[in-house]
Amino acid sequence: MTRRTAVGALLAAPAIRTGRGSPNEKLVVACIGVRGRAGTLMRGFAEMTGVEIATLCDIDSRLFKQAVADVAARQKKEPRTLGDFRRLLDDKSIDVVVIGTPDHWHALPAIFACQAGKHVYVEKPASHNFREGQVMLAAARRYKRVMQVGIQSRSGAHFAEAIDYIRTGALGKAVFARAWETAVQRAMPARPDEPVPAGVDYEMWLGPAPQRAFNPNHFHSSWRWFFDYGTGDLGNDGVHRLDYAIRGLEAAMAAQGQTLAEWPVSVSAAGGKHYFDDAQEWPDTLVATWEFGPAMLTYEMRIWAPNPMEGEEEGAAIYGDQGYVLIGNTRWQAYGPKGEKGPGGSSTVAQHDPAHKRNFFECIRNGGTPACDIAVGHRTSALTHFGNIAWRVNRKLHFHVASQSFRDPEADRLLGRTYRKPWSLPAV
Repeated sequence: MTRRTAVGALLAAPAIRTGRGSPNEKLVVACIGVRGRAGTLMRGFAEMTGVEIATLCDIDSRLFKQAVADVAARQKKEPRTLGDFRRLLDDKSIDVVVIGTPDHWHALPAIFACQAGKHVYVEKPASHNFREGQVMLAAARRYKRVMQVGIQSRSGAHFAEAIDYIRTGALGKAVFARAWETAVQRAMPARPDEPVPAGVDYEMWLGPAPQRAFNPNHFHSSWRWFFDYGTGDLGNDGVHRLDYAIRGLEAAMAAQGQTLAEWPVSVSAAGGKHYFDDAQEWPDTLVATWEFGPAMLTYEMRIWAPNPMEGEEEGAAIYGDQGYVLIGNTRWQAYGPKGEKGPGGSSTVAQHDPAHKRNFFECIRNGGTPACDIAVGHRTSALTHFGNIAWRVNRKLHFHVASQSFRDPEADRLLGRTYRKPWSLPAV
């Protein structure tokens, strides 16, 4: 089997369809990360029927008191706490691992959890880089685990309505989609390095990332704006909007009797630090383009100008010669060829998020493919990685499916990373 056919087989393979005992059986969960988005996930899972959060894991022990109280208030039972996630891997009572860590700590816990026989819910983007995503997908398939990626729109009601409408062929010949992000972020003034705060296992926090002194700008919340730990706003918010667009473009192509390629032929990106003069490394302004042969996808990001596009701060649109469909975070709207309004609908974030969690557990209990299976999450996350790489090398890149590479040494190095010892990306 060649590398190309092996990768294709992984992408095509269904998620595990072996249900876990009775549909009413309790599922025991460990949460890695308890702050920010991880805390939101933790509290949401604690409110679910038939789920028990038994373990909380974080490198910052200062967070445990509140996190334990938050969980206990919802499930009437206190979870235990751990500083090193590896200690939970041998606990056979744990069925599910929820990963809400910074991007550079998504892959290893997910892979190790699959190897330990546990199902995985991992936040977006699926990985810090393309090579990690490949191994995560391989691990989920080899160890027959359900792995759901936190792109919650895949479980959102109005998103499904929009896709169903596009599938009717109402847009005519549709070969172009765009996504955008204009939610305003804050400047990040440079700060000096500091001693590691008491209660923080900084060595563990760094993990596979390069060794460097502790800096508060790189830590809680703001890590996402630095190359070593995050993927910028393209990987942060852009992954959601790109998923709206790629899903819509797939539906439009299907309505025309065509199949959108899994991987783009080429990618290009232009932008930079055009507004913020601060400590952030990733761009504040970006335009990226992915070409899929007969179809094209673009993304525009400006995280400093509060001016919506098509009436939406964050969204996507799929364009055809008979109209277009706008997809926002809470609504969709179709328009005819002269801009006249067609069908539309809405749903709330309060619907999307719980539905995504329920879908995950239903697949574990009853079998089936989750709404944002790792194959889907890896593919959309990879688009963000490709866009970021094209921006960093400042040239158009051509992706070669057979080698899963750009055949460009500088760009190909950015498809993965050098892991700091003793960490390494396992072969699966």
